Amino acid sequence: MNWLKENFGVDKPIIAMCHLQALPGDPYYDAIGGMTKVIELARQDLMHLQDGGVDAVMFSNEFSLPYLTTVKTATTAAMARIIGELKQDIHIPFGVNVLWDPIASIDLAAATGAIFIREIMTGVYASDFGLWNTHVGTTVRHKMSLTPNLKMLFNIVPEAAVYLGQRNMVDIAKSTVFNNRPDALCVSGLTAGAETDTQVLSAVKKAVPDTMVLCNTGCRIDNIDRQLAVADGAVVGSTFKIDGEFSNLVDPARVKAFMQKVKSVR
Repeated sequence: MNWLKENFGVDKPIIAMCHLQALPGDPYYDAIGGMTKVIELARQDLMHLQDGGVDAVMFSNEFSLPYLTTVKTATTAAMARIIGELKQDIHIPFGVNVLWDPIASIDLAAATGAIFIREIMTGVYASDFGLWNTHVGTTVRHKMSLTPNLKMLFNIVPEAAVYLGQRNMVDIAKSTVFNNRPDALCVSGLTAGAETDTQVLSAVKKAVPDTMVLCNTGCRIDNIDRQLAVADGAVVGSTFKIDGEFSNLVDPARVKAFMQKVKSVR
């Protein structure tokens, strides 16, 4: 049995994103609504996702735009408070993602009891947020010292960034697996909500058949059958939102319809 089925109870699980509103210290934080509003909206989205039948949930500071590659302490503290206040309402496995900071993601997982994180953990990139060096050796050592059983989902196609080495995705996947022993690889489109190329997804899976490969962006009700025919599961965010728009809140009807389709094909 692979670790995804062992932890989530199903083959080809759907990990739903719970996108947190802008947090204290973020440029677009709603200081009038404050943390009370952030928590209320996170709880609303969480309940809609769980009621719709998703297999797991991942909390991320998706609206902390523009992102930092080393986040401020205030961000991690705010996310810990939110998850702490929601903990009694979380009835499915959960993970965390502190964008774009794997060390902070590990810290948050250790503090909240999350069983997995997703982050960009390998490579050097030219990105919208500047030159980005990930220091994976430090990251893996930090994880092993703090929470050794934490599952690590390596995103190998960062959004809004270009890998500086002249290497194709298959070579990146192979070396990532060899050097870092990831629990899963996440293959993405160019931005949140952008469809993942199934040919790239298939090539990565063939290159590392013993590693879990997740479709990380752009899963929709009209393509999830094709994506899950290749991938071992999927991370889903924008398609669960009202009108499928990244900036909106979760639409419970879209969640239920999507998960009904998933259950019919997996």
